[in-house]
Amino acid sequence: MNLRRYLHKRTLLIIAFVVIVLLSAVTFQTISNDSPRVVSAPQPTNATTQNKTEKVRPGLPVRLKIPKINVNAAIEYVGLTPQGEMGAPKDLSKVAWFNLGPRPGEKGDSVIDGHFGWVKNTVVVFNDLDKLQKGDKIYVQDDKGASVTFVVQSLRSYGKTQDTSGVFLSSDQKAHLNLITCEGVWSETQKTYSGRLVVFSDKD
Repeated sequence: MNLRRYLHKRTLLIIAFVVIVLLSAVTFQTISNDSPRVVSAPQPTNATTQNKTEKVRPGLPVRLKIPKINVNAAIEYVGLTPQGEMGAPKDLSKVAWFNLGPRPGEKGDSVIDGHFGWVKNTVVVFNDLDKLQKGDKIYVQDDKGASVTFVVQSLRSYGKTQDTSGVFLSSDQKAHLNLITCEGVWSETQKTYSGRLVVFSDKD
């Protein structure tokens, strides 16, 4: 899954924001130089109201739980591989969160992947991911002890070379959690499966 285009788009958005802030600062300075200066007393603030309006960022994810398929896995953190793909967990019993994207519960698409298949006659973490159905619950526990609940919306299969940028980037300003694993036929030469399965879920 090539993510360089996705990250490039995010970089351009950040640059555009900085330019707007700088232009606003220049405009404000020009107006203030041409206008009489007015000094006003600071207004009292209600600390309780202020605390309620402040947004509390979710903690870092530490555990993924999917009761429907008996998943209770610790979460590793991954970024991009040299090939521009999302990294995979080193431990077959764990899952991995893409830490260049939002945290689970924040606006946008948080992505977690895990391995599929059998190792020494043992089923690995996401072997039953295809058994999930719309309405099933997914839980992510963070390092603060809080838990965020997601509800499965749909499942979709992708070819290994198919564009999957939509898995990492949405524009509806909602919080999503997308789970990825392999599926299809194993290639002994490429040491990978022919397809990818994605479970799309929304914050409850």
